[in-house]
Amino acid sequence: GIKNLMSHYDKDGDYINPVNGLAGLLVTDDNENSRRRIISIPDSSKEEMYELTKKEFLRENGVCNGDTTKRTDVYNNLYRKMSKKDRLAAGYTLEKYERIYRQAFYDAAKKADPNWEIGKPIKAGALDDVTRETAETGKSPAQATLDTKI
Repeated sequence: GIKNLMSHYDKDGDYINPVNGLAGLLVTDDNENSRRRIISIPDSSKEEMYELTKKEFLRENGVCNGDTTKRTDVYNNLYRKMSKKDRLAAGYTLEKYERIYRQAFYDAAKKADPNWEIGKPIKAGALDDVTRETAETGKSPAQATLDTKI
């Protein structure tokens, strides 16, 4: 029985998540404050979240549908790239990026059709000018291009 119980923990005594087999993802009173910090995460994870958020935003007409999302896969891919001590903060950081992307898509849909509401069809091409970089900087594509030339 003890061996079975201990198989749920790594050599440091940290709980191993049974879904993805990774330690360092359990939020406790001790690590709650360190979890809520922004850290550097791989661009590949940001790109993966951007693409998924855009695809789901278009498919669901802006509705955040927890039943059909593949967000967990993006987070698990990120966690595998991070050290154990940074996994919670990495998830928190990626969540912030996801919100930025979703807001950029919402703003673009409203700009393309001021009468658009969440759940209604999105005008074709409404999100074409939104890139990951423009969403992250909050600048229009023209301004972002201008800035890179300066």
